[in-house]
Amino acid sequence: MRTAEITRKTKETDITANLELDQSGTVEISTGIGFLDHMLTALAVHGGFSLVLNAKGDLNVDGHHTAEDVGIVLGMAFKEALGDKSGIMRYGSAFIPMDESLGFCALDISARPYLVFNAQFANERVGEFDTCLTEEFMRAFAFNAGITLHLRCEYGSNDHHKIEALFKALAYALKAAVKRNSDGNCVSTKGVL
Repeated sequence: MRTAEITRKTKETDITANLELDQSGTVEISTGIGFLDHMLTALAVHGGFSLVLNAKGDLNVDGHHTAEDVGIVLGMAFKEALGDKSGIMRYGSAFIPMDESLGFCALDISARPYLVFNAQFANERVGEFDTCLTEEFMRAFAFNAGITLHLRCEYGSNDHHKIEALFKALAYALKAAVKRNSDGNCVSTKGVL
């Protein structure tokens, strides 16, 4: 089983995540930010993995530290669960419609972290979640997981739908990329990732 348990405690946040890539089912998320909980639940359910994540952060300041640090911890969990990354498909991409919005994700689990993020939001917040934290979460996740991650909102008018389309596109791209390949070999001309 490809699993990881990560705990990270700073002066700003205290986060624990348990991730199982090969088993869907258990999804329990508590960050103190309802919309972020909703997005992480969608990520796990649509990605087909189990995730138990608890975060306590300095929400009296704002949601930035919590969202970014959750991205860090989740990225670390993916990196640990994938080990040397041999035997995975490596690449994944998905277009996901969410009502009037369309999100796109393409990624490479390459150990070469990078983020290209192209999405515009009309509102500062969705619920208690600052919409600008979508990019911060994705950057922290990509860099700590070692993923080249491209995300784009093709179009849309409702910020909730646009962000949800991006999280679900990430979920389906991850699902394809972490899938085991037929021969168990590393998909790289270098022989390692």
